[in-house]
This record gives sequence, C-alpha cells and structure tokens, in this order.
Amino acid sequence: MSPANERGTPTYQGRPLPRPGDEVVDQGLGFDVATLLGRRQMLRVLGLGAVTAGLAACGASTGSGTSSTTAATSTGSAATTATGALVEIPEETAGPYPGDGSNGPDVLAESGVVRSDIRSSFGGATGVAEGVPMQLELTITDLAAGKPFTGAAVYVWHCTREGSYSLYSEGLEDQNFLRGVQIVDDTGRVTYTSIVPGCYSGRWPHIHFEVYPDQASITDATNAVATSQIALPQDMCDQVYAQPGYEASVANLAAISLATDNVFGDDSAAHQVATVAGDVTAGYTVSLAVGVDTTTAPSVGQPVGDGAPSGVPGGPGGPPSDGARPSGSPPSR
Repeated sequence: MSPANERGTPTYQGRPLPRPGDEVVDQGLGFDVATLLGRRQMLRVLGLGAVTAGLAACGASTGSGTSSTTAATSTGSAATTATGALVEIPEETAGPYPGDGSNGPDVLAESGVVRSDIRSSFGGATGVAEGVPMQLELTITDLAAGKPFTGAAVYVWHCTREGSYSLYSEGLEDQNFLRGVQIVDDTGRVTYTSIVPGCYSGRWPHIHFEVYPDQASITDATNAVATSQIALPQDMCDQVYAQPGYEASVANLAAISLATDNVFGDDSAAHQVATVAGDVTAGYTVSLAVGVDTTTAPSVGQPVGDGAPSGVPGGPGGPPSDGARPSGSPPSR
C-alpha cells in the first residue's frame, strides 16, 4: 500500500495520488509524466558522471585520444590524417609531356639529369627558365618500411611561367630545363631550385614527380613506384601571378579551382597541397611530405591529356597525347 500524507491521502514519492483507489500505474498520464521526469532528474544527478566517464573511455580506446575516424587534412605538407599518420600519395597521371621516355623524349637517359638546380638546360642546351625563385623540398617516406626512402630517385618536372613544357612545346623542343632528378638522403629529403610554374588553361598550378626505387631504375619509366602531382596554394599563386611574365596565368587561375580540376578534383588535392614560406622578392620554399607504399602495385601515370597548354601534346592545336612521339620533335635521347 502507498504511504499517506498528513490528511490521510495516499501518496507516491511524496505526491498525492489523483486516484487513491487505484494502483500507482493507473494514476493517469499527467502523474506518469511527472514520475518520468523525476526519474530523469535523478539519473542526471546520480549517473551523469558515470556516463561521461564511460564515453571518455570509449574515445580513449582508439589509443590517440581522438575519435577512431581519421579525417584527411591538407593544412600541413599534405598526406596526413587527423592522427598524424602519413598516408600514401594519390597516384596521378604523368600527363602528355613527362620526358621520361613514355611519350617521346627521354631526359632521364641523359648524363647530368641528376641535379638540384633545374632552372637551366643541360647536355648541350643552353636555355634558362625565368620566373619567381622557388625551392622545392619533398620528404619521401617508405610506408612499408616505416622509414625514410633513402636512396630512392625522385624525378621532378613542371611548366614554365608562360605555361609551356621543355622538350614538347613549340620553340622549346631543344630545351630540357625545369626537369631533374635528386636522390633521397638519409632524412628522406630531396631539394630542387627552380621557378614557380605558371597556370595554363584547364589545369590548377601543379608540379609533376615520379619516385623510383633507386638511381639505376630511372632509365625505364615503368620502374616508377609512385607517380603524382603537387598542387600549389592559391595565395602564393595570386602573389606570383601579379609579377611580369605570368600575365596569362591570372585569367587561367580565375577560371579553375581545385574542386573543378580534372586531376585534383576528386578530393580537392587533400593530400597534395604544398605548404609554402617566403615572398615574391626572396622566393618561396614549397614543401610536401610524400608517403610511398612499395607493397602496392603502382598504376604508372600514362601519357594522357590533362588540360595541356596549346601547342603541346594533348592541348588545343597540339599533337595527339596517345603515346606517339610528337611530330617534329627531336629524336628520343
């Protein structure tokens, strides 16, 4: 039987029963709601600390103090997750003008291609690419071994400030500047001295690179264990493209975005946007951390059109980009 108050009316939890002759469960909706709210308040008082501790314990079970879901970030020198782990660099096309022998000219077969300053041509060519100075620093990690990819060879190439490519573009067929190879040191780094590339129609400003197991492997493009591209940050490009020689890049950049680019558009280059430091006077340092998984079979970047500038393979008015050697180009070397 329920207790009674001083007037003799049966009560439950100190509250008079609206229907004294009935069971507690039959006191009506209003009484039931008040009872439910009272229980919830008690739970908040007695159980909130335990519930919070339990949730904290669940979060801690990931071993990182964060949610077990890892979100990609592009705020640093690229391919990391929210837990700080380096991920494999996305595989991208080498484009129609790699110069690695897969589409005509083969600069990797030439003596002197292993160099850090790639602003000038070599091997008998004397051209020099002009533009805002840029130092490119890549840190290459062998994800399978969990350490720097020491001894690997990294081949880098990109367009001029006007948006043309040596070995392919009209008037530059006999030049090989803005191309070069560096060997990864014990810290995993390779460094190149170059110029900031321009932006040509249809592509976000970018730098191509291929990673080979060692220097001896660069004579065959199919030996590459990774082929990818570096996306340049817009704030740097806006500053650089205001300088003489980059005039065409202003309109080209305004017409494209990372989301609409046909290479970076699938994830807006989440793991490929470089970090930068510097200015147009002193030049820029462009950095990217690159994870290479040697246990996965690379889909070697094929020579296909990727928004090529006019007059080069794959571009408007240019020769086909199906792997055939462009008409009028010098013999492969």
